[in-house]
Amino acid sequence: MTDSRLPPPGTVVRRTTARVLPVRPDGKVLLLHGWDPLKPDVPYWFTIGGGVEAGETAAQAGSRELREEVGIVLPPEALGRPVATNTIEFEWGGCPIIQRQTFFAVGVDAVEVTFANQEELELETISAHGWWDADALEATGQAAHITIPGLLRQAVSAIDLRKAS
Repeated sequence: MTDSRLPPPGTVVRRTTARVLPVRPDGKVLLLHGWDPLKPDVPYWFTIGGGVEAGETAAQAGSRELREEVGIVLPPEALGRPVATNTIEFEWGGCPIIQRQTFFAVGVDAVEVTFANQEELELETISAHGWWDADALEATGQAAHITIPGLLRQAVSAIDLRKAS
């Protein structure tokens, strides 16, 4: 099956993304549950975020992605300084992806998560959201990438430091 919304299989995709880690007062972080469209039987948990568009800062992209993917509305300046950056390589939709990521942590209280603003492909490949602590996520073996539990720990630490200052 070829999906016209995806690049031709085998195309190397290089992208820069902004990722946002919403942290509740109990230290749990909001993640999304989904799968590769070519591997729906292998679901995983991943961070909120997406591509930085031309003319956007990482914070602007993070703010937009937070609103589009889970319905949390925060201005870009509310994201603060990035808590981490990394580059990962993985395959999705039959394409190797080299992804430069900037992570922001935001403290949130009770939030209403909605998928109402997601794009069609997101709606087809994201099934749920969940609040996770790093140890519990690590124990499932279902993090989309090995770095995610550590990123959850960094996000919680960053929020705790902001509260303390």
